[in-house]
Amino acid sequence: MNKISIIVPCYNEEEVLIHFYQETHAAVSAIAGTSYEFLFIDDGSRDHTLDILKLLCYQDPNCRYFSFSRNFGKEAAMYAGLKHACGDYCVIMDADLQHPPKLLAPMYHALSQEGYDCCAGKRMGREGDGVMRSFLSRSFYSVIQKLTHMNMNDGDGDFRMMNRTMVDAILQIQEYNRYTKGIFSFVGFETKWLEFENVERAAGKTKWNLKSLFSYAFDGILSFSTAPLKLSGILGGILFLIACLLSFSGFTQQFFFHHSVSSLTLVMIVVIFLSSLQMMMVFILGEYLSKDYLENKKRPIYIIREQN
Repeated sequence: MNKISIIVPCYNEEEVLIHFYQETHAAVSAIAGTSYEFLFIDDGSRDHTLDILKLLCYQDPNCRYFSFSRNFGKEAAMYAGLKHACGDYCVIMDADLQHPPKLLAPMYHALSQEGYDCCAGKRMGREGDGVMRSFLSRSFYSVIQKLTHMNMNDGDGDFRMMNRTMVDAILQIQEYNRYTKGIFSFVGFETKWLEFENVERAAGKTKWNLKSLFSYAFDGILSFSTAPLKLSGILGGILFLIACLLSFSGFTQQFFFHHSVSSLTLVMIVVIFLSSLQMMMVFILGEYLSKDYLENKKRPIYIIREQN
């Protein structure tokens, strides 16, 4: 009998946890020839999430919870869940029910009967996300695909079922600065995509604001692309051409049209422009160095304060 491990990162999800468990439990229990376990990862919640998890684990011996000592982020929670899962197949799901439990059965069929290593949900549309957030998300995935040359598309999320071989490959990547969507693409394996319609959260509020989304996107680019480091060379070439054009323009005005150009104004513009570019390049280099600095420290990806 195959065992399915359902990994659920939780951060302040008290309003939806019971509903999520009921729907997902019904869906996974209906899959013939399998057993299941729930692994709830409490990522430093400040509401009653942990109390609800303890209640669920008391009622269902197939539930386990791991409570972090503080908020380490969803990436750490997903890694912790995969590391502690003992199932033949592992599923990563959000607790807000935006990942439909009804897809668990076709996911399992794709892996157990069709020979796929992974079956993932592909979100169609972005209803409820807002115009600005939808535009930024689509733009980000367009940019990161060009920078990394890896298969990461808008709508490709964390909701997926993986076999043990793929899970073990992911666990071999123990970097501190994790971008799991990129890791999924990096390890490869045969993946089947199942489309589903985007829906609003069943309850509670999203933890992703524009600031956190920008930070997550920037981390993804730095984790899987060195293209920003090449900007200095590209901008250097552009600046060289601009300098040549300015010199030619000044020469033309002075010798053919007898118009003098204010040297002070020109120098000030050039100095400010070059200074801003220099600071931008220093910032990009500093970000890469900071990532390498954290990796070399070998700090734990997460710290568990309590578990059942």
